Amino acid sequence: MNLLNLIRYKNLIFIGLTQVFIKYGFFHSIGVDVALNTFQFALLVIATLSIAAAGNVINDIHDVKADAINKPTKVIVGENISEKNAYRFFFTLNIIGVFSGFLVSNLIGKPVFATLFIITSALLYLYASMIKGILLIGNILIAILVAFSILIVAFFDILPTIDVSNAEDQFLAILVVTHYACFAFFINLIREIVKDIQDINGDKNEGLNTLPIAIGRERATTVVFVLGTLAIFAVLLYTYVFLYSSQVLVLYFLLLVVAPFIYFCSKAYDSKTGEDLSLMSTLLKVIMFFGMCSILLYYMVLT
Repeated sequence: MNLLNLIRYKNLIFIGLTQVFIKYGFFHSIGVDVALNTFQFALLVIATLSIAAAGNVINDIHDVKADAINKPTKVIVGENISEKNAYRFFFTLNIIGVFSGFLVSNLIGKPVFATLFIITSALLYLYASMIKGILLIGNILIAILVAFSILIVAFFDILPTIDVSNAEDQFLAILVVTHYACFAFFINLIREIVKDIQDINGDKNEGLNTLPIAIGRERATTVVFVLGTLAIFAVLLYTYVFLYSSQVLVLYFLLLVVAPFIYFCSKAYDSKTGEDLSLMSTLLKVIMFFGMCSILLYYMVLT
């Protein structure tokens, strides 16, 4: 169980489910041409999850001292798993991830795509070792990588199949997935700032320069409120422009995405305790979950 907690298995399950929803829910329902068979898609999922898991491991290795202050009861490296074994696990996961990515890239005739996994692995290491402490850059990087874990399905499954006869449909499918990747980017950017507010004491002790350390806890919470409000307006605008033809999807977004977001903003506006921040983080996970699940219903707009 310690290993599962170290790799943040719940987050990995969500990433894997999202990729499955995109391929077997969205792409299948709208009938676009795809490049990956079941085995190849499984390799893509393994590559993505292995590298993400490795990123979680190296982050925990570098965060031991900060976590001892921020969440002393949840420290794993050095307590339940030695640092040496954690590093071995980190390297093993990266090898599995890069090899799986190399294999699936060659199987679809796009060997250059394998570099994406190497770059992602390197960025996650750099984030944990140095970028995390740079004002907002670390937050933005993690949000981009989460968004890329969604976009990569279209990258591998749709791009290789595009030709003159199907280009319009294929690019439309990529566009929709890109919309969801942008949604994931924004939600995770907000969540990373919320986590920084929660971890301000340990991060300050480690000499990091996160947003709440740079401008203060209250101002950082105000930034979260503003970003949440912008997100609400963005989702409402998207619903009006792209989803108006499907009452089901409109109601889905209003009840399961916008409504929780409004509650999130109300908590951000009046956040005073660690429990409030914990609830806000949970609400963002709920919003992310229901937002991603909506792709299963997107065929109602396109068909």
